[in-house]
Amino acid sequence: MPLQSIEKDFAIDSSGFSTTRFVRWFDVKYGKDENWHDWVKVHLMCGVSTHIVTSVEISRAYQHDSPYFKPLVEATAKSGFEMKEVSADKAYLSAENLHVTLKQGAMPYIPFKSNSNPTRTGGTVWNKLYHFYSFKREEFLSHYHKRSNVETVFSMIKAKFGERLRCKTETAQINEALCKVLCHNLCCVIQSMYELGVDPTFGVTVA
Repeated sequence: MPLQSIEKDFAIDSSGFSTTRFVRWFDVKYGKDENWHDWVKVHLMCGVSTHIVTSVEISRAYQHDSPYFKPLVEATAKSGFEMKEVSADKAYLSAENLHVTLKQGAMPYIPFKSNSNPTRTGGTVWNKLYHFYSFKREEFLSHYHKRSNVETVFSMIKAKFGERLRCKTETAQINEALCKVLCHNLCCVIQSMYELGVDPTFGVTVA
């Protein structure tokens, strides 16, 4: 809430946090039976200026990224943030995700894949953004470059609070991952107090 007036551009990505549980994997070629650390996937949306996390979702290790784009964008909009730009990598490319972003009044900067078809059934929005990406690549990349900030956020969280989850049950692991994000946000607000002069005063509703 204290950073709503500052953050206008956002980025989305996901990253894994390893757990104490193991999964078995068998290499058919070499006949080796190995154990690997299981992990959970943290999907988040962050502001590119202060690195505040505006929405977050937790999933199992092998869940696809694209379906989490819409709930992240809608949760950020519901929180009161005015979005102007949303950047994400190719994993989030879909006609629905482009429309969801535009519906919130923001411009989506999601690069198209090498096999993307400009005349597919994605509609006029798909076609226009495809040609913008193809013929104004330098301008597109100048905005898309902001996506690197979400990688910075994951690096900040893992460096300060660890990249492993110590809890054993699934519910506890989800809560532990969310706590890491919450602690990161507290650090971002404190930093903004000193660097940007933000007053982190929250309104109190009197019953």
